[in-house]
Amino acid sequence: MQTDRVSGIQAEWRRERPDLDVSPQGVIGRLHRLAAHLTSELAVVYERHGLGEGEFDVLAALRRAGHPFERAPGELAEHTMVTTGAMTKRLDRLAAAGLVVRRAAEGDGRRRVVALTVRGREVIDAAFTEHMANEHRLVDLVPAADRPALEALLAAWLAHFEAP
Repeated sequence: MQTDRVSGIQAEWRRERPDLDVSPQGVIGRLHRLAAHLTSELAVVYERHGLGEGEFDVLAALRRAGHPFERAPGELAEHTMVTTGAMTKRLDRLAAAGLVVRRAAEGDGRRRVVALTVRGREVIDAAFTEHMANEHRLVDLVPAADRPALEALLAAWLAHFEAP
């Protein structure tokens, strides 16, 4: 196995606390560090399109909804795993940028929805195209033969924390 920063941390803990099994750090520590690196690599694309990660997530959730590209604010919060307060701030920024509009739902004036504007759809389509190219680049760092097993392991582990 390659020696990396996590290996060094484990070696120090083994020296200082030989009574503890620090082997989980080999997985958790590397996943944590990898997630930080991946987030940084993904953010570059979002920024090129004038978006933060949260704004990208909202626009993507709206785009995935299909025509007419709208969802209720609570549904958006659910799809992006943020609080409704955080969602309000994201929606305020996106509305100010002209990427989304808030309006009454058709057939139910009491219900509110958030919809992509034409400009919002253009931005998310361009950003998502570049995002997918970037994700391909990042996943290509893992040998092709190992990717299905890695995906299956991660999906199984994630299932312990999230409902399907």
